[in-house]
Amino acid sequence: MPVEIKHSERMRKFKNKGKDAAALRRQRVEVNIELRKAKKDEQILKRRSISFRLMDESLSPGEERRNEIIQLSLEEIVEAVNGSNTELQLQATQATRRMLSRQKDPPINQIIELGIIPRLVEFLTHADNAPLQFEAAWALTNIASGTSDHTKAVVEGGAIPAFISLLSSPHMHISEQSVWALGNIAGDGPLYRDALINCNVIPPLLALVSPVTPVGFLRNITWTLSNLCRNKNPYPPLDAVKKMLPVLICLMEHEDKDIISDSCWAVSYLTDGSNDRIQIVVDTGILPRLVQLMASPELIIMTPALRAIGNVVTGTDEQTQAAIDAGVLAVLPCLLRHAKPTIQKEAAWALSNIAAGPCQQIQQLITCGLLPPLVELLDKGDFKAQKEAVWAVANFTTGGTVEQVVELVQSGVLKPLLNLLLAKDSKTILVILDTISNLFLAAEKLGETERLCLLVEELDGLEKIEALQTHDNNMVYRAALNIIEKYFSGEENPDLQPGTGQDGLYDFSVEKQDFNF
Repeated sequence: MPVEIKHSERMRKFKNKGKDAAALRRQRVEVNIELRKAKKDEQILKRRSISFRLMDESLSPGEERRNEIIQLSLEEIVEAVNGSNTELQLQATQATRRMLSRQKDPPINQIIELGIIPRLVEFLTHADNAPLQFEAAWALTNIASGTSDHTKAVVEGGAIPAFISLLSSPHMHISEQSVWALGNIAGDGPLYRDALINCNVIPPLLALVSPVTPVGFLRNITWTLSNLCRNKNPYPPLDAVKKMLPVLICLMEHEDKDIISDSCWAVSYLTDGSNDRIQIVVDTGILPRLVQLMASPELIIMTPALRAIGNVVTGTDEQTQAAIDAGVLAVLPCLLRHAKPTIQKEAAWALSNIAAGPCQQIQQLITCGLLPPLVELLDKGDFKAQKEAVWAVANFTTGGTVEQVVELVQSGVLKPLLNLLLAKDSKTILVILDTISNLFLAAEKLGETERLCLLVEELDGLEKIEALQTHDNNMVYRAALNIIEKYFSGEENPDLQPGTGQDGLYDFSVEKQDFNF
C-alpha cells in the first residue's frame, strides 16, 4: 500500500541511531520536499540582466541615439561578429545583448543557433577593447540565465576560464558582469558548480569582497557565492566550503538586506547535510547571529536564517544544544504564530527536531514557553504546519519524562490532537495514534489510565478512534483497533469523572505527586 511505504520512508529519514524511530530527528529530504519548494522562488538560481546598466549610462545621449537606430538582422550580426572590423563587432555584439535583454521572450535559442558563442567568448579576452568585452559578457550572462541547455552552450563555448580571468579586470563593470555570469553557471547545478571550483574561481571571487566594494556589486558576489554553496549529490568540496565560510560570515554582518539574505541562504545550504558539515558551520560561532536574523521583520532574511537553524537541529544533541544556547527557543514562539504558513511550518519542523532530543532539551522547550504556541498551531495552524506540530508532540511523548508528558497534556494538547484524527493524511493519523499510545503508557505508570480514557472520551476522541477502524489504510485500522482493545474494551467506572479546571482543561491527578493532567 503506497501510504504505508511513504510512512516507512519517513521513519527511515530520522537521523540519530539507537533511538526509537519516532523520536529521531528528521532532515529535509527530497521525498518530503514541501518545505523546500518555496526556496527556489525565494532565492533565485539564475538571473537575467534586463536593465541598460552601467555601459549604456556611460554613453553620451548622441551616441546612444545613434546606436539605437542600428537595427541589425541575425544574418548581419553573424557576419559582423565573425568579421574583423572592431566597430562592427561591437555594434553586432551590442545588438545581440539588446535582444537577449528583452523583458519578454528573449531569442536565446536563435542566438545559440547562430553559432556565435565561441566568438563572443573570444571577445571576453580582448583586454584592449573594454566596451566589446562588456557587451559580450552581458550577452553571455543572459544566455547562461536560461535553461540548462542554454548554460551548457555557454560553458561548452569555453566561457568558464574566460570569465574567471575577467574577475580581475581593471574595469569594475566588466568584473561585476563576470561575477553575474559565473553565478548563473554555478546556479545550474553541482556539475558546473564544481567545474568552476576546479578552475579556481573562489580566490579571485573572494578578493573582490572589500569594505570599498559598492553594495550592488557586493550583492552579486554574495549571490554567486551562495550558488557555489548550493546543491547536493555531490555536496560542494569541503576545502571550498572552508574558504568561503569566513567571508560569508562577514557578509552576514552587512547592513544590506539582500546581502544578508543571500549569505544566510549560503549557510542554509552548507548546513543541509551530514553532521560533520553542520559542525563546520557550528564551529564558526555564527549560530547567535543566525538566531538574531531569525527574528528579523524582513521575510527574505528570516526565511533562510530559520532554514539554517532548522538544518542545524537535525544534527546531534550537541549541535542542537548549540542552537538552544544561541537562543533559538526565545525566537520560535513568535515564528510558530507567524502570519505566513510557510514560516509556521518551518518553525514547527525545527521544534519537532528539538523535541527529538533528550529530556533535558525537552525541559528547555517547556521552560521557554513553547507548549502554548505549539498547542495553538495544532488547533488553528495551516495543515502543513499542523503536520509538523504533530511530529513535535510525538517526539515529545517519546523522549519526555512522565512529568513532562503530564505538562504537555495540561497545556491542552489532547483536544486539537484528537481533532486532527479527522485529517485525510494517513501518515499524520498514524503519528497521532502512536502519540496517544505514548500518553497511555505515561498514564499507566501513574495508575491514571481510566482518567485518561475518560478524558479522551469527553473530547470525542473515542468516537474518532472507533471511526478509524473502517479506515482504508490497514496500518491505521490496526493502530486504532489496538488502542480500543487495550484501553477501551473494559468496564467503565461511573464514579471516575475528570474534573474541569478554571481554564476548561481537565484535571488529571497524579498519585503521590502534585501533577494535574
